[in-house]
Amino acid sequence: MEVATLWVLRTCQIRSLYCIPFLQLECVGSVDSGLTTMSWSPDQELVLLVTGQQTLIMMTKDFEPITESHIHQDDFGEGKFIGLGWGKKETQFHGSEGKQAAHRKQMEVLLASPWDDGRPRVTWRGDGQFVAVGAICLETGARKVRVWSRELVLQSTSEPVSGLEQALAWKPSGSLIASTQEKPNKHDIVFFEKNGLLHGEFTLSFQKGQVKVNELLWNSDSTVLAVWLEDLQNKNLTSYLSVVQLWTTGNYHWYLKQSLHFGSSKRSQLALLLWDSEIPYRLHVLCRGWRYLCYDWHWSTDRSTGEESCHSASVAVIDGDKVLVTAFQHAMVPPPMCTFQLQLPQAVNQVMFHNDPWTSRDLAIFDADNRISVYRYGECTVQDSSVKLGALGGSGFKAAVETPHLVKTYRYSGPWGSDVNPLKLRLLTWLQDDTFLAVSQGKLVSQSILHHLNVAPSWDLGFIRVISLCYSPKTKTVALELADGQILKYLWEIPHPALEPWRNSSGSAVRFPTPCVQTALVTIDREDAILGLSDRCRFFINDIEVASNITSFVTYDEFLLVTTHSHTCQCLSLKDTSESGIPNSESLRKVERGSRVVTVIPQDTKLVLQMPRGNLETIHHRVLVLAQIRKWLDRLMFREAFECMRKLRINLNLLYDHNPKVFLENVETFIKQIDSVNYINLFFTELKDEDFTKTMYPSPVGSTVQPVLCPTQKKVDLVCDAMRAAMEKINPHKYCLSILTSYVKKSTPELEVALQKVHELRETASLDTETVSAEAALKYLLFLVDVNELYDHSLGTYDFDLVIMVAEKSQKDPKEYLPFLNALRKMETNYQRYTIDKHLKRYKKALYHLSKCGSEHFSEFLNLVKDQNLYNEALHLYPTNTQEYKDISIAYGEHLNQKHLYEQAGLIFARCGACERALDAFLSSGSWQQALCMVSQLDYAPNKFASLVKSMAGKLIEQRRHAEAAVLLEQYTQDYEEAVLQLLDGALWEEALRLIYKYSRQDILETNFRPAILEAQKNHLVFLNSQQTTFACYKKRLLVVRELKDQARHGLLDDEVARCPESDLLSETGSVMMASDASSKYSHSNSRISVCSSKNRRKAERKRHSLKEGSPLEDIALMEALGDIVRVTDALKGEVHSLLKELVLFGYDAQARELQQVLEEALQLMERSLPEIWNLDLKLTSVNPVSVFPSYQQPAIVVCDPELLTPPKLNKSLQWKLSLLQ
Repeated sequence: MEVATLWVLRTCQIRSLYCIPFLQLECVGSVDSGLTTMSWSPDQELVLLVTGQQTLIMMTKDFEPITESHIHQDDFGEGKFIGLGWGKKETQFHGSEGKQAAHRKQMEVLLASPWDDGRPRVTWRGDGQFVAVGAICLETGARKVRVWSRELVLQSTSEPVSGLEQALAWKPSGSLIASTQEKPNKHDIVFFEKNGLLHGEFTLSFQKGQVKVNELLWNSDSTVLAVWLEDLQNKNLTSYLSVVQLWTTGNYHWYLKQSLHFGSSKRSQLALLLWDSEIPYRLHVLCRGWRYLCYDWHWSTDRSTGEESCHSASVAVIDGDKVLVTAFQHAMVPPPMCTFQLQLPQAVNQVMFHNDPWTSRDLAIFDADNRISVYRYGECTVQDSSVKLGALGGSGFKAAVETPHLVKTYRYSGPWGSDVNPLKLRLLTWLQDDTFLAVSQGKLVSQSILHHLNVAPSWDLGFIRVISLCYSPKTKTVALELADGQILKYLWEIPHPALEPWRNSSGSAVRFPTPCVQTALVTIDREDAILGLSDRCRFFINDIEVASNITSFVTYDEFLLVTTHSHTCQCLSLKDTSESGIPNSESLRKVERGSRVVTVIPQDTKLVLQMPRGNLETIHHRVLVLAQIRKWLDRLMFREAFECMRKLRINLNLLYDHNPKVFLENVETFIKQIDSVNYINLFFTELKDEDFTKTMYPSPVGSTVQPVLCPTQKKVDLVCDAMRAAMEKINPHKYCLSILTSYVKKSTPELEVALQKVHELRETASLDTETVSAEAALKYLLFLVDVNELYDHSLGTYDFDLVIMVAEKSQKDPKEYLPFLNALRKMETNYQRYTIDKHLKRYKKALYHLSKCGSEHFSEFLNLVKDQNLYNEALHLYPTNTQEYKDISIAYGEHLNQKHLYEQAGLIFARCGACERALDAFLSSGSWQQALCMVSQLDYAPNKFASLVKSMAGKLIEQRRHAEAAVLLEQYTQDYEEAVLQLLDGALWEEALRLIYKYSRQDILETNFRPAILEAQKNHLVFLNSQQTTFACYKKRLLVVRELKDQARHGLLDDEVARCPESDLLSETGSVMMASDASSKYSHSNSRISVCSSKNRRKAERKRHSLKEGSPLEDIALMEALGDIVRVTDALKGEVHSLLKELVLFGYDAQARELQQVLEEALQLMERSLPEIWNLDLKLTSVNPVSVFPSYQQPAIVVCDPELLTPPKLNKSLQWKLSLLQ
């Protein structure tokens, strides 16, 4: 059991007082010369004693001496500086002090202060490796600081410092040693480095000789320095005898953040001041009247809450008796500079801004003298002397920022005198013009008093302790947080204010799981909610913890912005809480390590962050940017939105995509507001046929967008046409270049029209200053379009003046294009245009112009048609009764024949009268009806006709088109017997029977018909039995494979599954397969499939779905085979029904009954098996198939064919059975 020990240091003895398990006093050592100081190392392993003879004794925690050394050493220490001999001091550079510094005599070091107690001071570095000792030098009478190692080896000695005082504190982080120095005209806190050299200082807010510094104390994380002062003017009874100041640093400037002035009575004087060793911002205070105070401090950013552009986004910083105010709406002023500062008569402890949204710039200041000073904006004829301009002030220009003026001052006096607690009020909140809300400490530790500072009296809250207070100006709600995390709502607007528990949407009381140092009220889903952030970075919404790595947060409009330990800044929408936990590319962005939110500029896109050092950075968070742009667009403030998007690289398509209907209705407003040809051209160049509100910038949840007016027209074309019409209406001369851009940017660039506009500018030169010259317009077109492409399009206008104008701006050699143009000028107009179009590869236009050139150019026309496959276009250029039309048709038919489109070729030949060619084409295609039509037009001889018909019938028989072959044989060759035989081969029993009786050939019934139906019955029986056997086998194997896969999925098979009793189910060649082999086999085959032809792809697909036992996808292949069997068997119903009727007709009832029974049994078996084969769990097992081998883990394969997951459907509507056979 660990024993808590209290060490008591007397003048000559060290006594230990054991508190547990019983009180026991024991003397562990004594020193003859006496002890002046005792100090434990931070790790509690060593203790340093200072004796009355100025000796240091280092001991272990069991008080066993380790080493001993005298404080005053003549040597500097191990860290002594080494001189390199670089000249004398008189010849060295002395900076701004000038050459006279070399001859200046060293100042005499003054003696220690009269009130110095003379005792040595000891302070350890945070890691316990070094200890600093401050003592009065025996020779000079002034204090010196010496740094010793853990083994009491002297490291360094401080340089002589005049006026150095007794207070000494080593920064736990180890960088600096703090002490105090009294100078001729001021009192400073100075810092030493470990090598003994001075490194920085700051001045206390007292005059020389007014106070003495008893102690300096760093908190555990080295961020706050506490200064304990006592007033030396004891004759003045009204002065404070004890003062505690809390100093912090930022951006190389020291700020006095809190000043606690204890009362003048003796019982209020401080006896002990100590920082907590575990909680960094907890300060323990013990007064001489045995009154104990405990302060828990936390950081707070005092910012204005207005959300309109007229508000200045002010942030106030406490700096002693000054308040530094920065208006970020006007300037980004880095600290410690500011826009302006407010000078107060006493040190400031709290600053609050007005919570009214319309007067949020007004601020109230609570100082150490318990006075509230109210500063307001507005007309003031008298210059306020307490307001001084900061970074914006100076000579030479006038500050554009408005400054406040002091309106009134209130004074508050506590109900129990002035010596109870120097911090009379805390959590001060400005509700209305003359209404403040604050909390003070009650008589008991667990008691708080809520002060409604107006005509209403204060309210004793009883035995509850308030640690946080927040107010919502939108809902006028006040929330109090108690020490146990409970949240109370303060109803302050009713005649008799009251408290009630804060309840969430479900009606239960809200309680934070851990106390929060920062709270705020927001509206989520139309209900008030309280946000809380603890000192351990846990973030709560009501009583639900939503994050555990939040370092700071701020609410603005409908957004919550937070910074995290992962060095990110996330912006979340309070309207859409469903996606709050899903960060995306817009809501999340990286920031510098340790960044914290300062404020958000209202009606702007700026978010101000402060770095750990203290400097500021401004970022434009994408969510805030898009939200502000949408607001501007909704208000038709196109210029503000455009400039913001251009500066922050937001795609300009959002200007249209945000609300297409509104944009098209206000195109003229957009152009007039932008009023810049360059900006309009920039907008044109970024246009794309893509809705950016669905891809890059998704619309917020709940936003409604009007549909596009012309959904069939492309977006780029629609915007270009609308803006071009508006620009031509407003000022076509000013926006000439933008009009040209609108032609070029269309999905099909209208370069000819744009060139024609340039040509018109050249023809109609104007003296208007806004008119663009033709040369400038052409130069701009060349910037947008490649010069060769523009030259070709100019040539396509058939305007040679325009062609030469473009060619002159290009890099073309005149020797190249001038001969070509001169040759064109000599040609006939149509042939000239044909030549130009052919040169530009515009073959359709060339074909049209060549058709106008006469019959002498028809051979050239036909060659062009054949070369460019322009048959359809050519047929429309000549009448149908001309020879040219027939020649084109014959050429077209031959072309179709070469592509094996024989039937279409026959139609083309028949239309132009080429019957012989048409007959050949129809015979090749198997169109016997069309072929017979052509034969009738050719007047074939009977024998030749009969031979042709038999040839066609033979081809039809080869194609198993027995019915059509029978028609030819019956009707055109009168070969009735052969026709009947073909119908019997095609199982067309009823048609064959009709022809037998029509032509009185009953002999065929006995010779061919009866044997044919009996043979068909036997074939069907064999086939159905085979199908039924195969189906049962595949079904049984499928169930086995699924069982094995289930076992493998649940880990019931080991790596040697091939040796198990079920191994006989697996093939010998395919049962052993390593994972790497199988994976490489299938992955490589899949990679080849992507580039193979469709035939090879089908082959590879069949190979992947192999029925080979043991294959990874055997179950898929079995399901596919079972489905094929079911579909084929179900399709036999119609054929079997026709056969059954003929069997009954000729008295074969037994054979018919047997066939009907076998088919019925097969169908019933398959119908019963469908739910078992295609069960409900099929999708899950098919999407993630598991091989029967545990050693081969088959990668996930998604079955793309839905037919494999869907059972085949049986056609139950067909009545195929004969009831007389049952």
